[in-house]
Amino acid sequence: MLQGKRGLVMGVANERSIAWGIARACAGAGAELAFTYQGAAFGERLAPLAASVGSDFMVDVDVTDDASLDRAFAALSARWDRLDFLIHAVAFSDKTELTGRFLNTSRANFKNSLDISCYSLVEVARRAHPMMGPGGSIITLTYQGSNRVTPFYNVMGVAKAALEAAVRYLANDLGPDGIRVNAISPGPMKTLAGAAIGGARKTFKHTEMNAPLRSNATLEAVGGTAVYLISDAGAFTTGEVIRVDGGYHVLGMPQPENI
Repeated sequence: MLQGKRGLVMGVANERSIAWGIARACAGAGAELAFTYQGAAFGERLAPLAASVGSDFMVDVDVTDDASLDRAFAALSARWDRLDFLIHAVAFSDKTELTGRFLNTSRANFKNSLDISCYSLVEVARRAHPMMGPGGSIITLTYQGSNRVTPFYNVMGVAKAALEAAVRYLANDLGPDGIRVNAISPGPMKTLAGAAIGGARKTFKHTEMNAPLRSNATLEAVGGTAVYLISDAGAFTTGEVIRVDGGYHVLGMPQPENI
């Protein structure tokens, strides 16, 4: 489905990352990939994964640094004459503020969380746009804590709400150029980022027990959704938040056997 398409994947931390599940699915569908990472430690983890899908293009990027982003996209445009899709799987918050109450969020962490987790999408979309033509696709990752209170998600819920709004505005801006912008919202997953949230194990177990499908999402399911959005099959889907959560978002209360 993605034969001949080229894409940049941002945010692979390890083999359990949602971004890696997407990258693996895209490579399996025939796409050629490039990757970003931040810092030498993440670069060392990424290298064998990138090699396993036939990629030798990795670039160190700090999404809070304009010069770093400029260098990365300059290197990408020197390598490729076009970019067909971009996966934005970048988010961060101080884990000490992902316990306790949202009321106690610090100003500094609020700004940093919104900058990295939301505004970075705007920055990368602005730089990816000149390399994309009709059929281009930008995908980011969100979570239901954007619109429903989720214990300990705190400022990340606010950041994801802003991210989802940014998806809609970017979809409208880039639509006339034939570029689609969407978000995928998986249920809780056992990732490095997810583990930083207080009560993560309880949240994972609760959703698995109560989702209509009685299961949390898998990397394969999220990857398959991304392939659809990037492919010609998703040609008229933009500005959407597509949930891959076993149906958990439709519930009003837990299943009767769990009450």
